[in-house]
Amino acid sequence: MSRIGKLPIDVPAGVTITVGNDEITVKGAKGELTVPHLSDVTVTLEGTQAIVTRKDDERIAKAQHGLQRALLANAVEGVTKGFEKKLEVNGVGFRVASSNNELTMSLGFSHEVKYKAPEGVNVSNDKMTIIVNGIDKQAVGQVAAEIRSLKKPEPYKGKGIKYADEVLLRKAGKAGK
Repeated sequence: MSRIGKLPIDVPAGVTITVGNDEITVKGAKGELTVPHLSDVTVTLEGTQAIVTRKDDERIAKAQHGLQRALLANAVEGVTKGFEKKLEVNGVGFRVASSNNELTMSLGFSHEVKYKAPEGVNVSNDKMTIIVNGIDKQAVGQVAAEIRSLKKPEPYKGKGIKYADEVLLRKAGKAGK
């Protein structure tokens, strides 16, 4: 039995889950998300809990068991609380400004870098911290990764864009005489 898949999902008040043949719809206070309904698992609603069970003990069913539960749990958390990632911009002369869900950054290139967030994901900044939030965990993580890839942190001085909780391995510079 999958350790993740066998855990029930607590469905808070105000969240409705509709199970269809090929997708599961989760509606809550922050919005609506759809999750694909995988073929080898079934989702049942019992009171205030959603339970994911697999149809047989085939390898693919075991793999889909934990995946379906994780996707559904992330959707429930997204429509109730939402997800947030923070990125820090470090470097002399680096600047960040945001307006209308678009970031304008000076990252040491000869031009300013503009990043427009996709639908459903909000980007903003607080001085040198970029805040990415939304209800879809995958989309929030993807946007944060795309922003980070614009100027990855370098190992000598740590200049670049890094996640707020990321620990950089710093290298020693040249050894002087």
